[in-house]
Amino acid sequence: MTSEQHLAPLRMPDRLFAELAAGGGSAAAVAFLERAERARRLLLMRTLLGHLDALPTPLTPVAEAWRVLKEAAEKSPEPVERLLLAPATGGWMSHMLRRVHGTATGPPLWAEAGHLSALALSASLHAGTQTALDVPLTCGRLPLPGLGMIQLPDARAGLAVGRATTAGGELTVTGPGRTAGSVRVTCRPLTRADAEGGTWLPLRTLSHTGPGGGDPVTVVLEDLDPYRDLDDHLPPARLDEDEAQEWQRLFGEAVRILARPGIPGPGRVDPAMIRAIVPFGRTAVSPPPPPFVQVSASSGDSFGGMLIVRPASALALAETVVHELQHSKLAALLHLFPLLEDDRAERYYAPWRTDPRHLTGLLHGAYAFTGVAGFWRDRLAGANEGEAVERSAYFFALRRLQSRLAVRTLLTSGRLTVQGRALASGLARTLDGWLREPVPHAALTRARTAAALHRTEWRLRNVAPPSPG
Repeated sequence: MTSEQHLAPLRMPDRLFAELAAGGGSAAAVAFLERAERARRLLLMRTLLGHLDALPTPLTPVAEAWRVLKEAAEKSPEPVERLLLAPATGGWMSHMLRRVHGTATGPPLWAEAGHLSALALSASLHAGTQTALDVPLTCGRLPLPGLGMIQLPDARAGLAVGRATTAGGELTVTGPGRTAGSVRVTCRPLTRADAEGGTWLPLRTLSHTGPGGGDPVTVVLEDLDPYRDLDDHLPPARLDEDEAQEWQRLFGEAVRILARPGIPGPGRVDPAMIRAIVPFGRTAVSPPPPPFVQVSASSGDSFGGMLIVRPASALALAETVVHELQHSKLAALLHLFPLLEDDRAERYYAPWRTDPRHLTGLLHGAYAFTGVAGFWRDRLAGANEGEAVERSAYFFALRRLQSRLAVRTLLTSGRLTVQGRALASGLARTLDGWLREPVPHAALTRARTAAALHRTEWRLRNVAPPSPG
């Protein structure tokens, strides 16, 4: 967070843009996007602090919380950078800017602004600094970004003001009791150990080891942060232990599916790109998830984060990860370049939707499903059994056809900027090459039939016949 970093210009090298325009992106390209997201978040934070500086609050003023966070960053820059770049932090910043402009709702504004104090406390614990901040408590709960959540026993229900202090990695939180007086808890969050009575819930993570071995890489399995959703403030939804273990099992298998050596390209992702997975809609293993229903989402505000309803198979999870990371890369590009002029009219056919889409949505879909087509292309290349070959060939043939149709719509829309046309042309070159690759005849026929049926059904649903003259 130094001034030198603030002033460093961001100029994307042509070769990195070309990699991303083709639908892929090397580690260097993704690192550049992350640098850009960091700069964007600092700008958003400066704007937000300007709006909140005069906000009446019973908590520690945001300027003081920001000072604590900056002091911690000077002492321990790496963990504080991770806090700044966490998907939920980006979600909080953008949600707060929507709040101050009146386009979002939530708890009292002063309480949501107090989340900056929670970020500052997490930073202080990592840096080992000493601080004392007044913080918002909801039913005695205080989520600490990147660490977990503290729960005060017998705390007052609803929203209240508490006091949190840090010193040498130790955290103490005091708040009003349920009947009278106050309650207090002390713990050491960095040890990830439970405080007495289970009052400390540590952050859940998923671990995996890359193809080359070495130290395990961890991905946040976020079930506590109030800003883990795409916009709205959410209460914690703690996974039970069996559900968390099922996520770990599926994730480990999905990583092995994705661990295909070769030049980075569409559909090939390094799971280390994932910053957080938000399990949505279920906290227990029972009942089992439906075998064919996949629900996921991501937000341009939360780079590297994805909200997923746990799928029934590791293959489905691997495909979903590819899909959502494509959205993250494109969202970051849209923060850097004006790719299109979108009037937001929902008039375009998207081959994977039943409703008309605006141009930005169509671009996102084309980019995401180009990655998905690459994913199935890799599965087809590695398949050696009848059912696996048939499934991979069908989805590769279908997704490449659908994506190319969407790219053609983009290129003929007349609404792409110079950079947008370069991106769409890059996708077209990738897909045109794939369309020339052989696929088993039966799978190709099924894919073409499915694509034609989808378009016919879409037209019946959305295109009004001309009125008789």
